[in-house]
Amino acid sequence: MRCHPVSKHRLGMRMQIATFLACVLVFGGLGAADKASAQVAATTTEIHKILFLGNSITLHGPAPAIGWSGNWGMAASAPEKDFVHLVTSSLAKTAGTAPEVMVKNVAEFERQYASYDVAEKLADALGFRAELVVVALGENVPSLDSDEAKIRFGSSLKQLLRGLTSDNRPIIIVRSCFWPNQAKDQILKQTCREAGGIFVDIGNLSKDESNYARSERKFDHTGVAAHPGDRGMQAIANAILEAIEAQRGKRTEK
Repeated sequence: MRCHPVSKHRLGMRMQIATFLACVLVFGGLGAADKASAQVAATTTEIHKILFLGNSITLHGPAPAIGWSGNWGMAASAPEKDFVHLVTSSLAKTAGTAPEVMVKNVAEFERQYASYDVAEKLADALGFRAELVVVALGENVPSLDSDEAKIRFGSSLKQLLRGLTSDNRPIIIVRSCFWPNQAKDQILKQTCREAGGIFVDIGNLSKDESNYARSERKFDHTGVAAHPGDRGMQAIANAILEAIEAQRGKRTEK
């Protein structure tokens, strides 16, 4: 599995992790011990690296069989139009410098979560040591139609988030599914909360037909057409950026 670098610059992004903490109280919640540890880390750590883990909405290479020729988030019309690039460019503009970014498609985790070896298959992502991680998955997870399946998915997701937070304690943002699924979204939300992350609910976006790529241009493949288009990608990016902005506002009020 290959990573897709958005930027090779390694200039430091002057954004304190402290600016993220207030929003955790809105979208997730930390235990007392985790709050204390995070507050200590916030005074010394800056964001230089961002890791995006997701599925085709995050990154999909060329697939001629389904009429997709891009190598970015399906089905944005250009790289700069997908939510990864939109979030990154907005944060870089605010900070005045560009972070180093790693983007990975982890659809295999979704489909084979019960047997997926996080340490082995995501060694490069774990070694990247990002200060900010955006987890955008769930759509490809098979239907969780039994308690056993729900427990298994939750356990695998916990293992994934645990691996990402074991060393440098990054800020974790987990978003809900673009195509809402109560069982999956509940587990994503709960697991995010337990990991001290920020949960961003984007489920309402799928209710607006204009957020689908098929509303913007014609696609031969219905699956590609059902992905968020440029408008949908912007809406996803806005939801993530608004979570960050909410924290800035709370911090300013203090």
